[in-house]
Amino acid sequence: MNQIDFKEFHWMVSMINSIDAGLIVLDNDYVIESWNGFMYHHSNIHAADAKGKNIFDIFQDLDKSWFMRKVEAVKTIQNQSFITWEQKPYIFPFKNYRPITGTVEHMYQNVTILPLPSLTGSIDQICLIIYDVTDIAANRMELQKANGQLEKLTKTDPLTQIDNRNGLAVNVDLANKRYKMQQTVSSLVMLDIDHFKQINDTHGHPAGDAILQQLAAIIKESMRENDSVARYGGEEFAIILHNTTSDKASHFVERLRKAIEDTEFTFQETVIKVTISFGIAQISTKGGDNKAWMEAADKALYQAKRQGRNQGVVYESMD
Repeated sequence: MNQIDFKEFHWMVSMINSIDAGLIVLDNDYVIESWNGFMYHHSNIHAADAKGKNIFDIFQDLDKSWFMRKVEAVKTIQNQSFITWEQKPYIFPFKNYRPITGTVEHMYQNVTILPLPSLTGSIDQICLIIYDVTDIAANRMELQKANGQLEKLTKTDPLTQIDNRNGLAVNVDLANKRYKMQQTVSSLVMLDIDHFKQINDTHGHPAGDAILQQLAAIIKESMRENDSVARYGGEEFAIILHNTTSDKASHFVERLRKAIEDTEFTFQETVIKVTISFGIAQISTKGGDNKAWMEAADKALYQAKRQGRNQGVVYESMD
């Protein structure tokens, strides 16, 4: 090698060892031929100790069958392939030492697999380039978490911690779609506290709030896991009973009505008796949309109030 070639080789090696990305070259038997400074700093394995070793001996937790499928595919198509942290958070279990994302245990990685053709065109080596994307991944996950929390807040009633009107709209829409696609019948129950204004006027709004919270808890305890409840507004609530006809919903409503009537609601050691009126509507194709279904349950609710309150009424005219 002449002097120019040596200088060129020297700065190339220096550059490879200095780049902020991992670089590994493997032969066809997955034996390590090249191992740069990034790999040494993060694995604490010197290049001299890594070279000549099988990568599966160095990283014994590496999924051998998965990794070999990825590499062999690259060699077959003779084109590079990418593995993102969304697909697999990391291939090599390096610790995360970044101060900004210190709560993340491992380094998140994007990996490029490159085929290295020989002079004859055969693929005798492949190159792995490992990028540290911990900051990007952690920020993305934090954003997704924040968005999830924000979405939950937009669908949650702050007083009762059940769904609000927005959450109800989502669940009504899902129930309607399920009926159209699978013919799964659901029933919507609208309920309203009888004489709630009188309770507020007599005992104060904090007492009214306490009753709303206690009522939400009773309803949640009475429902199945796949049913849903929302505070529709004021003292009005809505329950979606999935896979439930209006007849079965009537039995549920009567049990709930009796349980509420027998409950001693309390506020600051004061016992307040509460009764509820209910309107029940089974989902219908003739109703046509979410609004029609909710209006049917609401009409049944007002009929229950006209008939004397503390009872449930089924809407009979949707079909």
